[in-house]
Amino acid sequence: MSEEVSNEQAPQENKGGFFSRLKQGLTKTRESMAGGIGKLFKGKGEVGPELLDELEESLLLADVGTRATEFILDELKRGVRDAGHRERQDVMAHLKRLMVEILEENQRAIEFPSGMPLVLLVIGVNGSGKTTTIGKLAARWKMDGKKVVLGAGDTFRAAAIEQLQEWARRTDIPCIHQKSGADPSAVAYDTVQAAVNRKLDAAIIDTAGRLQTNVNLMEELKKVKRVIGKVLPSAPHETLLVLDASIGQNSLSQARLFHEALSIDGLVMTKLDGSAKGGVLLNLSRELGIPVRYVGVGEKVEDLQEFNAKAFVEALVGE
Repeated sequence: MSEEVSNEQAPQENKGGFFSRLKQGLTKTRESMAGGIGKLFKGKGEVGPELLDELEESLLLADVGTRATEFILDELKRGVRDAGHRERQDVMAHLKRLMVEILEENQRAIEFPSGMPLVLLVIGVNGSGKTTTIGKLAARWKMDGKKVVLGAGDTFRAAAIEQLQEWARRTDIPCIHQKSGADPSAVAYDTVQAAVNRKLDAAIIDTAGRLQTNVNLMEELKKVKRVIGKVLPSAPHETLLVLDASIGQNSLSQARLFHEALSIDGLVMTKLDGSAKGGVLLNLSRELGIPVRYVGVGEKVEDLQEFNAKAFVEALVGE
């Protein structure tokens, strides 16, 4: 059994508050930006080329990516030239607006369809936190009054089935499963059918977590999607890709290959609290145009947070 599950706390009130937990979780990323972007803009005086050079280095160190960084710097320079944003506080405010703009450009909320369960297919490589994310998300939705069923579709790993069953037991949520090595499509079919028959609000289906370069895996995931569609023609309604923040720019290649094969609807970025590369979310948003649904900043259920671009930027950059 995964240590993360065994130590997991039951859903509880977020005593530290949404923003404070997010800010704490992003400490390593914030510090990686040359000690914090906020420090670059402290004090008074006009912004010169040297400061913008330091800012560029800070953004790249945090894995914001070349394309997003170039966009930010070009817009800041335009602001200095055309809008008179020469004071440090003005440039800092402009910087935050630009970062929020990048992250909000493709954002939209997950919508629960009327008259049928929401079918959520969760994909990602082993070690990304995929199964744990499913457990946390199911717990959150149950706290919100949703009736949920889980599908243990990662049949290639017995440990993944056991892990999801443990989440189901601890949160009192049903889990559809078969023995290790069973057909993942059959598990997915049974899960969606159970959600329909029981008139539930959502079905969350786990999948095998192999490398995105594994052709057989991609074909298996495509089959799972086709089989789900036989139960509900509109399903899956959402395909979420779970990414590990610690891999930085490699998450971009992962996301691109999964998106080309399966048409991803949203991203979950886990383990931000242990990474200095949280800026990669800006890179993903700019390059792929895929909305970020949730971010993980710790081990507790409440540390899986619905993504809020403004709160993320404030926590990332500082005051």
